[in-house]
Amino acid sequence: MDAHGSTEGYKDVVLFLATAGVVIPLFRRWKISPILGFILAGVALGPFGLAQLGDVAPWVAYVTVDNPDEIALLAELGVVFLLFMIGLELSWERLRLMRRLVFGLGAAQVGLSFAALTGLAMLIGMDVAPAAAIGAALALSSTAIVMPVLIEQRRQHSQTGRATFAILLFQDLAVAPILVTLAVLGARGGEELSPGLLLAFAPAVLGMVALVAFGRLLLRPLLRSVARAKSEEMFMAACLLVVIGAGLVSAVAGLSMALGAFIAGLLLAETEFRHEVEVTIEPFKGLLLGLFFLSVGIGLNLSLVAERPLEVLALASGLLVVKGALIFGLARMTGLTSLAAAEIALPLAAGGEFAFVILDQAMGLSVVPRGVGEFVIVSASLTMALVPILAWLGRRIARQAPPAAVAESPEDAPPPAGVLIVGFGRVGQLVGDMLSRHGASWVAAERDARLVEQARRGRLPCYYGDAARSEFLLRCGLGEARALVVTMDNPEAAETVVAVARRIRPDLVIVARARDALHAKRLYEMGATDAVPETVEASLQLSETVLVEIGVPMGLVIASIHERRDEYRQELNRPESLGGRGRRSRANDKT
Repeated sequence: MDAHGSTEGYKDVVLFLATAGVVIPLFRRWKISPILGFILAGVALGPFGLAQLGDVAPWVAYVTVDNPDEIALLAELGVVFLLFMIGLELSWERLRLMRRLVFGLGAAQVGLSFAALTGLAMLIGMDVAPAAAIGAALALSSTAIVMPVLIEQRRQHSQTGRATFAILLFQDLAVAPILVTLAVLGARGGEELSPGLLLAFAPAVLGMVALVAFGRLLLRPLLRSVARAKSEEMFMAACLLVVIGAGLVSAVAGLSMALGAFIAGLLLAETEFRHEVEVTIEPFKGLLLGLFFLSVGIGLNLSLVAERPLEVLALASGLLVVKGALIFGLARMTGLTSLAAAEIALPLAAGGEFAFVILDQAMGLSVVPRGVGEFVIVSASLTMALVPILAWLGRRIARQAPPAAVAESPEDAPPPAGVLIVGFGRVGQLVGDMLSRHGASWVAAERDARLVEQARRGRLPCYYGDAARSEFLLRCGLGEARALVVTMDNPEAAETVVAVARRIRPDLVIVARARDALHAKRLYEMGATDAVPETVEASLQLSETVLVEIGVPMGLVIASIHERRDEYRQELNRPESLGGRGRRSRANDKT
């Protein structure tokens, strides 16, 4: 076997991994979006970058991509996984709480931006179909860039942050219908919109109905069966099968793979496997989405900027002005101040990653001429590069507003944080029942699929997953929880969960179940606020029962039991009993 030939095919993969491992950390250190890093790296590695120097510097062949078409084929999975995660993060409750913003402000932004941009494209002489495709592509903003910027600024829960998220959420929801419409237009030769064209949507609608029906019947039983095997590898394989399988089924039905993955995510969003699937899929989504943006950069013909600089800049500037003005006006109509509306409008005025998806499909279906599509993509990419700067400028403007301008509205405010219970066996179930009796909200996490299934049959908020992973705990609400209760009967697992939770939330109240006094000491060392040894509690309950039975007044017995419990807790928390590493109890802290 030719060793050179056998290794040549891996060069593109190595270049991508080097980009992800070397270039992207540098961009993070410089506080620049990694997405822009992937796009710029793609430009450098592609045929319009270093490859142009091949005649004078033959060595560049070793650092340029040989097969961009193969990378583009694999990169499509990045969008498939992104839409799956978007669907997975949605829920009917979330949509209900934000319905005014999502289906009011978000729908108005997409509709008016689409109409305005389509109308402008038609004014310069374009036909209806390509103008509509370009208008739909440019009406969307960059979820992948805007949301990380908001999170970095800690603005995602402000009034402006929630309005921004609502607009992006509706834009994400609009991607699927746009892709379906493009597929229909392409199948009918790009004919202009007419009443008869609506009949072409029938196969697509039937395909979606079939996908939803089969998904409801098969997805949950599949993951439930795999979860019972207690194999992380099998669960990961099942998650990948769901995403790619749903995409392929959708493609066979004449729809896009991304739409099928989105529907699969929606179907899993209300199941007990939601958070574990999110944690499992997230690394694949990040890596494949990076490959997608690398592919975008490879196909980005920046020579158009040199050839037609005024036209490219005019389109980019026009997009920012038209779209920004529409979003600003709509935000003002919803009751936001001018400063808050400007903070929303500036980052959302730019183009988004789905413009690449929509225009690429439109060019492939001959709805949009390739030259026009590439020109629009280059202009949209320039606006995306400005998103961090626009967001920073919007934040500077918003700082001039009074605090009331960024307060959360009651309708859109998230529900109050409750208690997270890790381990939902008999002890965890009793804790949840007592919390419910006192009106406290709670969520449970359990690794045993049978216990999760039993809880779900009782309509209890229990999720399947490994609570030893910080990502899973955060997705279960640890970041906003008021307290964590660890009821696991495995001592080592309980200690791991306590240590991970304490590292994430130094201020969190953590109450843990301990097997005995020695285990309770270890839990205190790991960061537990309180540890409850089973043997001690059993002894105290026996003492309480026998004292009452022999005639000691109930009040005195209860008071003495509480006093002895506090004494025992102080003994466990005493520094010398833990070799100098123990934590004082809350009672000692107060004194």
